[in-house]
Amino acid sequence: VQLQASGGGLVQAGGSLRLSCAASGRTLSDYAMGWFRQAPGNEREFVAVISRYSGSTSYADPVLGRFIISRDNAKNTVYLQMISLKPEDTAVYYCAASNVYGFQTPDRYQSWGQGTLVTVSS
Repeated sequence: VQLQASGGGLVQAGGSLRLSCAASGRTLSDYAMGWFRQAPGNEREFVAVISRYSGSTSYADPVLGRFIISRDNAKNTVYLQMISLKPEDTAVYYCAASNVYGFQTPDRYQSWGQGTLVTVSS
């Protein structure tokens, strides 16, 4: 599956953004979908994951209560709604597809989008 992330940009602290990840080549419902992020000088870290039919979601502690992952399989798209953004949320955000739900490490994901930059100013 090919993934294309979009929706990043510059936002002030406290603001919101919605990221999208469009899939092509395969049916999105074949995969659990995750979002990861990578800030300069840091390793890629888990943000959120959603199961194939939206029955289950999981979030990293730093974003719990502020970010919501969702998907629309009919549109072959996954979303990450981000509110109450903080400067420490600044990173390149990546969507990724996995054959199995629940993993929080990048090596468990088989396909990756190119990333979209989110910059939160203080």
